[in-house]
Amino acid sequence: MNTIFIGGSRHVSRLPPEVKKRLDNVVASGHRVIVGDANGADKAVQKHFLDKHYDKVTVFCSGSAPRNNLGPWVIHQVDAPKSAKGFQFYAAKDREMAREADFGLMIWDGKSPGTVLNVLRLALAGKIAVLFNIPDKDVVNIKSVDAWRNFIAHCSDELRKDVKERATPDEWRLVETSSQPTFLSSMEEAPTAEAEGAPPAEAPEDIAAEADPTSLPEGPSLDDVVKALNDALARADTSAIKETLGQFARDRGMSQVARETGLARESLYRSLDSKGNPEFTTILKVLSSVGLRLEVKPDEGKTET
Repeated sequence: MNTIFIGGSRHVSRLPPEVKKRLDNVVASGHRVIVGDANGADKAVQKHFLDKHYDKVTVFCSGSAPRNNLGPWVIHQVDAPKSAKGFQFYAAKDREMAREADFGLMIWDGKSPGTVLNVLRLALAGKIAVLFNIPDKDVVNIKSVDAWRNFIAHCSDELRKDVKERATPDEWRLVETSSQPTFLSSMEEAPTAEAEGAPPAEAPEDIAAEADPTSLPEGPSLDDVVKALNDALARADTSAIKETLGQFARDRGMSQVARETGLARESLYRSLDSKGNPEFTTILKVLSSVGLRLEVKPDEGKTET
């Protein structure tokens, strides 16, 4: 039996089918679950386990009482520093869960810095974090601090700034110090699995498996997208162009599009929103990344004068 730290973004109130499937796998395997007490993903995860009548759940909270404990399950109270306020007050429980867990399953809304920071805490503790990116319908297994660095390098400057501001000085120092492989070995000088000759831990296959495309909702076909884009171009409907291309990019995986275009994922989300204002080069790069291109033809409806 493993202990799984399950967390996520406060803006996630409904769990996608693929996430529910993984939670059901947790139940079937009898893993112990540790979860926070916040609204959003924490509460949605609690509700799922409540509906499944699952009792191997511990709710972590900062301070004397949890904000949510739907079970009710065992409560683990974490003492936050007296000077801690706001995010730092509630982050105390997150750090404790990262230390206690064997693995992590994070449910991300694509923009929450807190969820990304919890992935970092797991990586610093030498734990594997499985990040389910809801907007991209994508699963990323982050097994090391280096993998986390590579992941956040493709995120926006704004997100990187927010994560750094929320991290403690010790946490960020370890991110920037490549010679420090894990949080525990650096802060507590605990022996690592490699030092003891043991193989690195692997997350349970039923939790860490990559997303199964057949279990996710199918988006429009390429032919449908081409037709929609051509119709929008013919009408000079810029909002429809952005919405159609943005939805197709999300269906294909915005993280992959970001890697292929060299553009930040959050920037792509903003640019391809109906209210966005993407540069022409951005449109061309995104079209190329999803296998499309612009082609200029004479307008047969116009007559020469």
